[in-house]
Amino acid sequence: MEQAVQRRVRVIPATKSMPTVSGPRHSGKQRVAAYCRVSTNSEEQLNSYTAQKNYYTQKIEENPDWEMAGIFADEGLSGTSMKKRAEFNRMIAACKRGRIDMILTKSASRFARNTVDCLKVIRTLKDRGIGIIFEKENINTLTESSEFLITLFSSFSQAESESIGQNIVLGQRQSMKEGVVPFHYDRTLGYRKGADGGPEIDPEEAQTVRLIYSLYLEGHSLGDIQRELIAKEIPTAVGIQGWSRQVIQNILTNEKYIGDGLRQKTYTTGSIGNKKSVKNQGEMAMYYVENNHPAIIPREIFLRVKEEMARRASKRKVMQKTGKTEQGKYSAKYALSELLVCGECGTPYKRCTWARNGKKRIVWRCISRLEFARQYCHDSPTIDEDRLHKAIVAALNQYGAIRDEVKADALALARLAQSHGVDGDDSLLDLRQRLDALSAEQALLLDEILEDMDNAELNARLKAMAEEKQNLLERIEALEQDETQQALQASRQREMEEWLDNQPLCFTEYDDTITRKLIKKITVEDAETILVKIRDVDVVIEQKLC
Repeated sequence: MEQAVQRRVRVIPATKSMPTVSGPRHSGKQRVAAYCRVSTNSEEQLNSYTAQKNYYTQKIEENPDWEMAGIFADEGLSGTSMKKRAEFNRMIAACKRGRIDMILTKSASRFARNTVDCLKVIRTLKDRGIGIIFEKENINTLTESSEFLITLFSSFSQAESESIGQNIVLGQRQSMKEGVVPFHYDRTLGYRKGADGGPEIDPEEAQTVRLIYSLYLEGHSLGDIQRELIAKEIPTAVGIQGWSRQVIQNILTNEKYIGDGLRQKTYTTGSIGNKKSVKNQGEMAMYYVENNHPAIIPREIFLRVKEEMARRASKRKVMQKTGKTEQGKYSAKYALSELLVCGECGTPYKRCTWARNGKKRIVWRCISRLEFARQYCHDSPTIDEDRLHKAIVAALNQYGAIRDEVKADALALARLAQSHGVDGDDSLLDLRQRLDALSAEQALLLDEILEDMDNAELNARLKAMAEEKQNLLERIEALEQDETQQALQASRQREMEEWLDNQPLCFTEYDDTITRKLIKKITVEDAETILVKIRDVDVVIEQKLC
C-alpha cells in the first residue's frame, strides 16, 4: 500500500508594500476637497449653498492633517444627472489628475440621486485610492461595506427624486387644466412683467414684432426680414443683434402674440439620468388658453400669416426632374415669380436674361417651354420685362379708377361676415347653448345607466344623445371655419382699402411690393394680353401689352 503524500503550503514573503486605502499623500497631508449643491435658485437655497461652502472651508482648515484642495459647488441644478454639473465634473477631473485625495460631501443625495452614476464615480475614485466621506450617512467609500450602504442610500435618494418629479409633473398638469400660462420674459420679445405680476406689452419691443408680421405679409422672405432687422440694429429678446430665420419663424408662429397660451408643447421621456424633452405631436393632451394676456397682433393678422406660411410651404415643384429652372422654394426676390403663369399649361413663368450682339435683354418665359420646348406647351410667348411691367401698372391704374365702387362692396361683405351666424337657427350661439344643455343631460343619463346597466331604453337614449352631440360638434366646427374665413377675407379687404387710401390715385412705375400687395395672379393669355386678378376682390382686368 502506497504511503499518502503530505500536502504542504509554503509562504513566499512579499517584497513590496501595498498602497494604503487611505489614499495617496502629498507633503504629509491629505488634500481634501468638498462638494456641495443646491437644487433651486431660490433665496433660501442659495443661503444654504453659502453656508455649506463656509462650513467645509472651516472644517478642512481646522484639521491639521488636511490641506484645502478646493470647494466645488453647483447651484440651481438637479442631482439626477451629472452632465450639466460643471463643478462636479471639474472636481472629478482634478481627482483623475492626482490633485485630490479625499472628498467631503453632506449626503448621498447631495452627491447624486442617480444610483448608477453614483456607484460609477465611487468605483472610479476608489481605484485611485480616493475616498468620499458622506457625513450624514457616516460612510467612507474606502471601507469594505461602503458600496452596499451607498447602494441603499443612493436608491433611496433616487426614489425620492422620482417621487418629487412625479409630484412636480402632477402640479404642472393641474396648473395646465386651470389655465395657468408661464411667461419667460427674457425670451419673449414684446412683453415685460407688469405691476400686477402679469405680462404687459413693451411698446418698443412690440413695434419690432409688428414689423416682422407686416414684412412677412408684404411678401418678404424670412431671410429678407432677418437682413432688415440686422441692418436696423434691432436687438432680439435676449438683447443681442444675432437674428436668425428660426427666431423670426418662432415669433410668427407664437400664439402668445395674440394673447393666447399653449401648454405642453413638449413633454419629458426617459428615466433618471437619461431624460429628454420631446415635441408633443399628439401623444399628450395640450391646453390652449385664450385671451390670457394683452395681444400685440390682431387675431386676423395671425391667421393670415398662418395661411401664408401654409401657402409657401405647399409650393409644389414645377418639374418632376431636378433642374436649374425648377421652382419650389419660396423666393421673395421677384414678385412675378410667384404670380405670373402660362395661360396654356398653367406653369409659372421664369425671369431670364438674353444676351445677343453684346446687348442684354430681360424676358419672362414659361418654365415648361424652357425645360421641354414644345412637348407640353406649344404657344406660350416670351415677354419683355419692360412691356410686362408697363401693362401691370396700367392694370393697377384701371383698378384705381373703380376702387371706390369695389371698396363699397368690400365693406358690405365685411359687415356680412361680422353678422354671420347671429340670426337663424344655425347660429354659433344657439348651437353652443344646445351642446352645453345636451352635455348636462348626458351626465344625468349616465348616472341613471350606472344604476341599471341593462336598461335598453336608457342605452338607446344615450346612443341618440351621443349621435346628436357629434352632429352638433361637426356643425359648430364648420361654422367656426366659415366664420374664420369670412372674417379673414373681410380683414384683408379692409386693410387693402385702407392701404389704397394712402396711395396715389395713379401709379407711374412698377413696384414689386405694390404688385404683391394688390395682385393675386397674372395669366399670360397670348403675346399681347394678360389677365390681372386683384387680390381679395372679385375683379379681373384684361390688359394689353404696350
